[in-house]
Amino acid sequence: MDPQTRRTKKGKAAVKADEAKVDLTAVVVAVNDSEPCVLTVGHADTLPSGPFALEHRSLQSGLRGWVEQQTGHALGYIEQLYTFADRDRIGTERHQRVISISYLALTRKEQATNSAACGWQSWYEYFPWEDHRFGTPPVLLDRLRPRLIEWAGGASAV
Repeated sequence: MDPQTRRTKKGKAAVKADEAKVDLTAVVVAVNDSEPCVLTVGHADTLPSGPFALEHRSLQSGLRGWVEQQTGHALGYIEQLYTFADRDRIGTERHQRVISISYLALTRKEQATNSAACGWQSWYEYFPWEDHRFGTPPVLLDRLRPRLIEWAGGASAV
């Protein structure tokens, strides 16, 4: 018998409760004065997140609960972005698999309560190549474009 499983009374294989840990992470976005902003907690580089618990009715309700608890801010529309479950994403113990589910949440900035625990950061601080308000962003011309051209040129040599 596989040491990672045990048998139930009916003979079906059951997974041990500590074999997987599910984390829920939110990228909460609002628009303020025509500029997209991202809600962060603690430090400017931390997104609201928390573990999915058995008492959560669904993944989305768990996410909403964690965001409201950490930021005091209710979410509007949410959409799942990506699920990470690579074997190398190890939890606190070697036998634990970490599954991270990320969501995009849209909201209104003015609905947020003022809190020292959270703050709004410019979307463009994280994605400067997206900022076309004043023409083509320099990072596209100076860094990304030359590297893409170099990469594309190397593809023909393969």
